[in-house]
Amino acid sequence: MSLKSIGAKIFAKIITKRINKWANNPIKTQKKVFNKLLLDAKDTSFGKDHGFSKISSFDDFAKQVPIRDYEALKGYVDRVVNGEADVLWPGKPLYFAKTSGTTSGAKYIPLTKASMPAHIEAARNAILCYIHETGKADFVDGKMIFLQGSPEMTEKHGIQIGRLSGIVAHFVPAYLQKNRLPSFQTNCISDWETKVDAIVEETINENMTVISGIPSWVQMYFERLELATDKAVGSLFKNFSLFIYGGVNFEPYRAKFNSLIGRKVDSIELYPASEGFFAFQDKQQERGMLLQLNSGIFYEFVEATSFFEKNPQRLSIGEVKAGVNYVMIISTNAGLWAYNLGDTIQFTSTNPYRLIVSGRIKHFISAFGEHVIGKEVEQAIELSMKKLDFSISEFTVAPQIETIEGELPYHEWLIEFENEPKDLQKVAADIDQLMQEQNSYYKDLITGKVLQPLKITKLNRYSFNSFMKSQGKLGGQNKVPRLANDRKIADGLLKIQC
Repeated sequence: MSLKSIGAKIFAKIITKRINKWANNPIKTQKKVFNKLLLDAKDTSFGKDHGFSKISSFDDFAKQVPIRDYEALKGYVDRVVNGEADVLWPGKPLYFAKTSGTTSGAKYIPLTKASMPAHIEAARNAILCYIHETGKADFVDGKMIFLQGSPEMTEKHGIQIGRLSGIVAHFVPAYLQKNRLPSFQTNCISDWETKVDAIVEETINENMTVISGIPSWVQMYFERLELATDKAVGSLFKNFSLFIYGGVNFEPYRAKFNSLIGRKVDSIELYPASEGFFAFQDKQQERGMLLQLNSGIFYEFVEATSFFEKNPQRLSIGEVKAGVNYVMIISTNAGLWAYNLGDTIQFTSTNPYRLIVSGRIKHFISAFGEHVIGKEVEQAIELSMKKLDFSISEFTVAPQIETIEGELPYHEWLIEFENEPKDLQKVAADIDQLMQEQNSYYKDLITGKVLQPLKITKLNRYSFNSFMKSQGKLGGQNKVPRLANDRKIADGLLKIQC
């Protein structure tokens, strides 16, 4: 055992003890974060506009600070982008994480001197918790790869602008720099397919022990490695032992990954976003990720079923229950206030607070009042794959309203199979039954003859990659939505088949 791995174990023990301290005192921890956020920002433009100096409780805050999404906060953000100080947070941000927007175009999410360390520490702590729990630390001596966006920056009014993963790349601790791949030059390649090929060339002969990234893009990297060597990834990288991922549910990819790797490796799930690093998997055998209650983020939760009501009830951490679908609202030391992140979550535990990401509040299907969410479609296909022995590369779901005369509308599942099932109709029937078991609204619509059972459309290999490339969103941190209430993605994918 090397000195580095011994040191990692000692450090892991110290950090885990610190984490347990705040995790076991959630309400006290969040109250402390809440009070500090208000105190630090009371003299900002936003703080003055919303009477921060007079807020003494969460109820006061909920009355004075409405829930906003990016579009509603944009007026304040634009002032910061244009160089104004003390708008949302004291001073100016260190960075803007530039992300794809919807109605507002590009979004500029501020990262401040106060918020930036939490992005780094949370990822570090996830690995340290793993080391402390399992006792495995030898991987710290090998090479680690983080598939991420370009670290290149632009600048506006003295503030650096880039992709979150590229910004974070500049903060990799010194003790990991020698172990880290790919090179800076390769990381700066903008075309994703060219970049993956360059990463393959750089890593193919290295002792890779940790690989990290969004599963769909790591899968592409693994496939290119297999194509170049005719070996399973696990045979090529004999000491590869830890996969770190985030952004999407890994379960639909797991069977394919096991096949590409050729053996099972441990994994750690992360929940990072430009707006903050919210949770990480702290236990290998526990379902859900530990919510980061001590990272300069104050959390509120609104039940998803009532979110679009005029004045939905806003809950603090001590008021939530396990198994309920909540929209997560955040206030942060980067200057986001009562901010609707757009994600829905469910708590798997409230002692400590662990959660799963159940979907996006805007990514659902309710063309007929069925209220289908991402978690439900992912769980249905995951269970069906295990039962009927097939695997997929990617999938998405959309409503099909324009049917032939006399035919009921239905949900269309567009699936790119890795290992195609023998009986597609049997799979469709199985998934439909699993959907009905999870969602009573959907079941009522099927039994009431408002909808017919779902239909599966088999897509050609690499259809999703081709579609994402056509949208300029191939690679990096881009993800295919699992479902949508319209047919923009579905129709785009079907055009590629022609």
